[in-house]
Amino acid sequence: MSSPPEQKVERVLVTPGDKLAEGDFKVLTPTTVYKVGTAYYSSVVGFLELNAQEKSVRVIPLEGFYYPKVGDVVIGIVSDIGLTGWELDIKAPFPGVLHAVDFLGRPINPAKDNLKDILDVGDVVVGKVEVFDRARDPVISTKGKEFGKATGGALVDINPVKVPRLIGKKGSMQSLIESETGCKLIIGNNGRVLVKCENKQHEDIAVRAIRKVENEAHISGLTDRIKEFIMVEKVRRGLTGAEERKT
Repeated sequence: MSSPPEQKVERVLVTPGDKLAEGDFKVLTPTTVYKVGTAYYSSVVGFLELNAQEKSVRVIPLEGFYYPKVGDVVIGIVSDIGLTGWELDIKAPFPGVLHAVDFLGRPINPAKDNLKDILDVGDVVVGKVEVFDRARDPVISTKGKEFGKATGGALVDINPVKVPRLIGKKGSMQSLIESETGCKLIIGNNGRVLVKCENKQHEDIAVRAIRKVENEAHISGLTDRIKEFIMVEKVRRGLTGAEERKT
């Protein structure tokens, strides 16, 4: 399946206070771009992406951490077990809280339910930030398809600020990696990616492609390079013929 063409955008290294654009633009990263009058400025060191066609502006920081938002998909690792739920490491300044009643879908029975037998320290959980405010730590919910305890697959940690590039425009980069490797990617906004494949060879290629996206997120033409990279890896490992690469 061919990937959608990558739109040409201007990418420039910027520092805090640099003027990015002037006029009427849609700000795609409100945490890294601010507006004074009719002008837009960067608040971080990062790469400016200015799309003149779409009249959009964003700055992707070179480094950063994950700050939870309600609705985010997160991949957490159980770090502690309490009386009524679990504490999750979600790569944020605050631990995630997963209530047993949410995970089990019913009230817990302390006489029968041993939470350690259900989720133990080190187990991986996919969920969504349901509640988060100044009064409490992020509450994680596992209600919904694809949420719950993760079994199997490879867990990849990347810089959370690179997650939008891994997903791509309208999911284009994620779709490309999935279609070319046959793997399923579950991408957490907190910079954890669960890679599920039918065999180890494709899993290794998908993980390396994810690393390449993370390392080269600031360089234009990334979609084409990732497609070429996957094809070369498949040929090198004998997973596809060299003739297919030429088509």
